[in-house]
Amino acid sequence: MHKNLLEHLTERFVKQSQEILGDNLAGIYLHGSAVMGCFHEKRSDVDLVVVVYAAIPNGIKRRYMDMVVELNSYAPEKGIEGSLVRMDVCKPFIYPTPFELHFSAAHLEWYRTDPSDYVERMHGLDKDLAAHFTVIYHRGKCLWGEKIKDVFEEVRKEFYFESIWCDIEHAEAEIATNPTYIILNLCRVLAYKKEGLILSKQEGGSWGIANVPGQYHHLIQAALEEYASGRPVKWDETGMCEYAAYMISQIKN
Repeated sequence: MHKNLLEHLTERFVKQSQEILGDNLAGIYLHGSAVMGCFHEKRSDVDLVVVVYAAIPNGIKRRYMDMVVELNSYAPEKGIEGSLVRMDVCKPFIYPTPFELHFSAAHLEWYRTDPSDYVERMHGLDKDLAAHFTVIYHRGKCLWGEKIKDVFEEVRKEFYFESIWCDIEHAEAEIATNPTYIILNLCRVLAYKKEGLILSKQEGGSWGIANVPGQYHHLIQAALEEYASGRPVKWDETGMCEYAAYMISQIKN
């Protein structure tokens, strides 16, 4: 996906968010691979957090979701993913974080099938927002609205770690089903545990090559190559399980 297409999509998202949310819109913030230098059309989604001053009624949520569904047809293959949150949960930060609305390609069929049920039930608490807010605070981009440091505060380390730990705590059982994602995620979680680094999956893999024992480099390199190219690789399944066990033990220590 060309950069100007991503920019065009986010510009439309901002414009239509302003039209729907009006004076209640505090800001729109981009995070994830799009701000960390590793965005890929086939393997990345467009990660957004939308901040409002006050809770929004279901009628507005319905209009907002109609907008997201329409724009999602122009998005990269994995689509638009994000959450709409109130400013008063961002600073001071609340964990787990309440959200007003969540949207992603994984939930579009639910919305299309029963939009009233979706807007009624798609709210609650989300531990993942600790990780998203951390990336926004340190590396994010404000697409529109109030400055990042005026809206967000630095997330406490234990909250960020718990948020990213949830992604890999079952790595030994799950690595064979999603090798690239888990191999690289294990690296970036260990990089945070050891050095406090907030990295993308690609940066985590590079850190792993420099810091993880050599017998696992072929797995990390293969994950980096598949992540960059999208071409499937032949995995060493025994080695993957050993790698996951080693990495989990290091993270726990």
